[in-house]
Amino acid sequence: MTEYKEGLNSMIGKYVIVRTYSAGVWCGILSQKAGNEVILTEARRMWQWWATESISLSAVALYGVKYDVSKIVAPVPEVWLEAIELIPVSSSIEMNLREAPHAKAE
Repeated sequence: MTEYKEGLNSMIGKYVIVRTYSAGVWCGILSQKAGNEVILTEARRMWQWWATESISLSAVALYGVKYDVSKIVAPVPEVWLEAIELIPVSSSIEMNLREAPHAKAE
């Protein structure tokens, strides 16, 4: 049973993409996880995203986003979310998401 618990918490401290029940899609560092509740730090709401290759959030985690058509909001220090999906992001793609321009109201 210990291995299972470690597996469920293996992404803590990593940069992840989180799909939520009702708050959209976020990216940031997974700080805490209990059941489907998570806390992200350095959290950015991904208001609109377009993967540089393919068509899904999994593709965003693998290839990053196109800056010209994606809208990612400036980071907040911390956010509590109800997650339905957690996708780990590689360190090279983490920089793509961290450096995405901060979306502004149109």
